[in-house]
Amino acid sequence: MPKNPKQKQKLLYIMKFFMEKTDDDYGVTVADIIDYLDEYGIAAERKSIYSDIECLRDFGFDIVKTKVGKISLFSLVSRDFTLEEIKLLIDAVQSSKFITLKKSRELIHKIERLTSENQAKELHRQVIVANRVKNSNENIYRNIDNINRAINNKKKIGFYYTQWAVMRSGAKKVTKVRRHDGMRYLLTPKALTWDDENYYLIAYDKEADILKHFRVDKMEDITVEEERADSAKAVDKFDLAMYTKQVFGMYGGETVSVKLRFDDSLIGVVVDRFSDKVFLQPHNDGTFTVSTEVMLSPQFYGWLFSFGDKVKVASPKAAKDGFTAYLGSVAKLYEK
Repeated sequence: MPKNPKQKQKLLYIMKFFMEKTDDDYGVTVADIIDYLDEYGIAAERKSIYSDIECLRDFGFDIVKTKVGKISLFSLVSRDFTLEEIKLLIDAVQSSKFITLKKSRELIHKIERLTSENQAKELHRQVIVANRVKNSNENIYRNIDNINRAINNKKKIGFYYTQWAVMRSGAKKVTKVRRHDGMRYLLTPKALTWDDENYYLIAYDKEADILKHFRVDKMEDITVEEERADSAKAVDKFDLAMYTKQVFGMYGGETVSVKLRFDDSLIGVVVDRFSDKVFLQPHNDGTFTVSTEVMLSPQFYGWLFSFGDKVKVASPKAAKDGFTAYLGSVAKLYEK
C-alpha cells in the first residue's frame, strides 16, 4: 500500500498539470512532470510517466509530442473551448452592463481557467472592466436562478420593481425606489432575453392579459411562488424571436402591421433589424417598402427619426399619426 495517499491520484495530477501548464505554444518534459508530482509527495519513474501519457491519450486527451533539439516536449493542444471562443466569452462579460464589476471579475477569472496559465496571462492583459458602466445589483445571479426555476417548474414569481428617481434634497441626488407605491408583482414568467446589454424578463400579466418585460437588475426580492403559472394564448403561442424583433429597446406598445418605405442605402440597417426574411418590395425610385409587425412606442419612433428623410411610414394611419406627434413633441422643445 503506498505511503502517500495521493499516490493513487497520480494520473489526476498529471492531467491537471497538462491543463494548467501546456497549450499549442508551451510544452513540458517528462522531468517537469516528475518534479511537479514530487511537490505533492508523489513518486514517479520516467517509464510510468510515458505510460500515464498514453493512458490520457486513450481516454481522449489530445496530447502531442514535439522535438526541440534532443528534448521531447508534451502538450495538451485541444480543449473544450478555443482561445478565440474564450476571448468571445470574456468580451461578452465585460460588455454586459447587468453584471456587476465584482461579479465580472469573478466570472472572468473562472473563464480564464478554461485555458492554460500562459494563455490566461495573455487574456488578462486584455481585460479592462474598471471603467465600464456596470450595474450595482449583486443579486443578479440569484435573480436569474429564481426566474429560471420558476419557468422550468411552471410557477409564478413575485417581485418588486424599482426605478431611479431624482432627489430634490439631501446629499444623495439619485436613489432607487419601488414602482407603483411598492406594489408587489405576481406574474407568470415566460422567458429571459438579452437586449442592449441588459437582461430582461418577459412575463404574462393575467389581469391585463398581455406580455410585459422587466429589467432583471431592477427586480427585487424575487420569489418562486407555489401558485401555478397561468396558461393563455399570449403565453402558449409565445415566440421569443418574433417578440424581440417587434420590440424596440424593450419598451412595449401596441403591436401593429406597418409598411415602412426606406431609401436603398438603408437595406443593411433593415436586414440587421428584421432579418433578410422580411417581406420587401423594391421600387424603381431607389426605395423599397418593408411590411412587418412592430410595437408602436417612442423608442420605435426614435429609431425611425435617426434615419431622417430616408424613411417614411407608409401605413397604417395610427403609426403615421404617432410618428407625426413624436416629431411635433421634439420640435416643440426648440420653439422660441
